[in-house]
Amino acid sequence: MSIPVTILHGFLGSGKTTLLRSLLSQSAKCGVIPGVIVNDMSELDVDGVLIKNTEVFDDDSNHFFTISGHSISSAKGLKELKPALKTLKKQAQLPWLLIETSGSSHPLPLIEFFKGNKDFALKGVVTLVDATWLKDDYQFAQSLVPKWQENLSNQIRGIENLLVEQILFSNQIFLTKTDKITDKAVEQIAQAIHPINPYAAISATAWGNMDVAQFHQFPDYNFFLVEQLITELRSTVNAPLTLSGKENQKIISKVIKDDRPFHPTRLWEVCHKHLTHGVFRSKGFFWLPTRDDMSLLWSQANGSVGLEVIGFWRAPILKDETQDLEQAHYDILKKKIDKIDSRFGDRRCRLTVIGQKDEASSFVKALEACFLTDEELNFWRNGGTFEDPWPTNVAKI
Repeated sequence: MSIPVTILHGFLGSGKTTLLRSLLSQSAKCGVIPGVIVNDMSELDVDGVLIKNTEVFDDDSNHFFTISGHSISSAKGLKELKPALKTLKKQAQLPWLLIETSGSSHPLPLIEFFKGNKDFALKGVVTLVDATWLKDDYQFAQSLVPKWQENLSNQIRGIENLLVEQILFSNQIFLTKTDKITDKAVEQIAQAIHPINPYAAISATAWGNMDVAQFHQFPDYNFFLVEQLITELRSTVNAPLTLSGKENQKIISKVIKDDRPFHPTRLWEVCHKHLTHGVFRSKGFFWLPTRDDMSLLWSQANGSVGLEVIGFWRAPILKDETQDLEQAHYDILKKKIDKIDSRFGDRRCRLTVIGQKDEASSFVKALEACFLTDEELNFWRNGGTFEDPWPTNVAKI
């Protein structure tokens, strides 16, 4: 019997990982654990770490795979997909497979890959679309198709091409972040994108709130509907995106690695002064000297930054006498910390920035200037404190 497959597509920052985490949480409660493949175009596998740290998986899980450093729709990505599927196929009780693609991935290669596959049956090709992005940048999606047509006329492969084509190949579309706009705006956007693919159902969601039962009700994917599209687009889907209005502005991915914490105030100011529309996505893990026990998740999409506490660093626990650790437990923690290349135990910063070449590079440079200097580190080590403008719990700016 074939294993059902659902593919989650969507441009950078559309909410795929949030939805996937929700689906996995619901699946765990039902006792029906799917196989999962997460793709990240960056070498930093942030989404993979977030999924693996859910209650669903552990270090011994053999039904979770990540493909990072390139798109799953590229030749390299498809090559890595094959052994992952081979391993998953051996799981006798695997009821379902979820694939989360990177934001710049095109659905066509995956759809063609699963066509005629006897072991895996493609069901849902789900595209997530950031409703706030369509509202702000595409006039409630009214200008999306005209911009796409203009790109075609000028032989430009822009972001609009990828977004429209993700919609074209879908059989389910989710408008995300709809809690940030009015119901009227959601209706306008849905009406504007419906003609792109009248065969796909359109639903609204916020914070990944979608009943997992809906994902088990997809009929078999209708390959016939996209047969002509596959023929027309096959040769262009992995071509670099040329961003309209700017010369030589390809999408790039840059990684920031440092063991130092960010200066809270400088980081706050950089987000307000240097976060431009050309920085599509940045994400990763970091720490602040003002809350040095917390492992913080940085998640930025377009002009919005979210901070989330995802756990606590191990290093401060070793110095906390109130923990009353047994020697064996202490030794285990210390061994794990010693394996990490950091002057501050296991504390460190790992961020990836994706965007237009110049603007992403400028944002990275600004972020790197936010790390504490040697003088500030000495000040902090000696008990000095810094002003922290970030809200205590979750921050969005």
